[in-house]
Amino acid sequence: MSFLIDRRQGSKQKSLVNRQRFMNRYRKQIRKAVAENLRARSITNTDTGEKISIPARDLREPFFHHGRGGRVTRVFPGNEKFVRGDQFPRPEAGSGNGAGPGSSDSGEGMDEFVFQISQQEFLDALFEDMELPNLTKRQLSGVEEFKRVKAGFAREGTPTNISIIRSMRSATARRIALGASKRRELRELEEKLMALPDREDTLRERRELEERIEQLREQLARIPFLDDFDIQYHRHSKEPVPHSKAVMFCLMDVSGSMDQATKDLAKRFFILLYLFLSRNYERTDVVFIRHHTSAKEVDEEEFFYSRETGGTVVSSALELMNKIIAARYPVNEWNIYGAQASDGDNWPEDAERCVTSINKLLPLTQYYAYIEITDQGDKPLWETYLAIQKNHPDIFAMQHIKGPEDIYPVFHELFRKQES
Repeated sequence: MSFLIDRRQGSKQKSLVNRQRFMNRYRKQIRKAVAENLRARSITNTDTGEKISIPARDLREPFFHHGRGGRVTRVFPGNEKFVRGDQFPRPEAGSGNGAGPGSSDSGEGMDEFVFQISQQEFLDALFEDMELPNLTKRQLSGVEEFKRVKAGFAREGTPTNISIIRSMRSATARRIALGASKRRELRELEEKLMALPDREDTLRERRELEERIEQLREQLARIPFLDDFDIQYHRHSKEPVPHSKAVMFCLMDVSGSMDQATKDLAKRFFILLYLFLSRNYERTDVVFIRHHTSAKEVDEEEFFYSRETGGTVVSSALELMNKIIAARYPVNEWNIYGAQASDGDNWPEDAERCVTSINKLLPLTQYYAYIEITDQGDKPLWETYLAIQKNHPDIFAMQHIKGPEDIYPVFHELFRKQES
């Protein structure tokens, strides 16, 4: 008696395959729940998962059943009222004898299915069908990476690269080729031996046939099952990998007209953008620019948490973006993107400078998005940008945000995958 002992380490995610199958099946409902739960998340709460719920009616499985009508003869084993699959309504409110905490007059209902998703699954559902628009492959200067690709087969190589299927196919073909004539002759001799009558005058002929048959069997047995000639190896070659080299400029208005609630909405949008870039793109720089009457490039900490404020001169941020591009990001090497968030207020005298600066930027950028955070209609900056957007609809986008519930739909609209 033999025993097999499985000493593999138990996986912490034993039901991972089933979980992925569930996530794929109910992807639409999960994405909707994630988008709704995003409204209640804090701007600093980006490193955790989420508890989401799916209406139970969406989890019903299809099943086959008999159609209505016709004559049906059934045998009910001890049950004259119900059969398998029958559905009956819940009792009316107040008709039961239970001792629950309360009652409802809403009639029938159905509980929701609630489950916890990880941060990884939350972000997967959030950014599933998004991408940076107009992204172009550009080789990084001074940095080369290669990937190994299959390039046929070879007779020499390392054991780890052996092609089992190709080697066995070659061995089978060799055995067939070397033994075909012998097997054919062996079959003919065996048939002749079977047909030969068992008499004394045929004894010598039978002995000769048996000796020849034995020789053929020995010759066939000496054909090796696998020969060194049969073994083939996967051959690989190196190909250079082009990389998408991108930079995103985040421009945020921190002037006095931007109250704390408006700044909070802008920060939520930029945190979502930062998560999207850091998760989906390995080689993407992010440049943070804050502005009031003057613009300044800052780090991530100061961008999100500084309390500096002042007047409003939007052109200062656009001009600083132009200077940084000229100094650090050559257009022939970088995909340049911009995202600007503001409440739309600006000095009237600054409108012409904004138009001049944005017209210099657009030929350099792959895509530029302007988000106006207001619930009071179009502001001066929106009116300034509107004519520019009509002239450059493919690379200049504009959207309104009124409250937290608008952030994800606007973000999704700005960065959704474009149909080819």
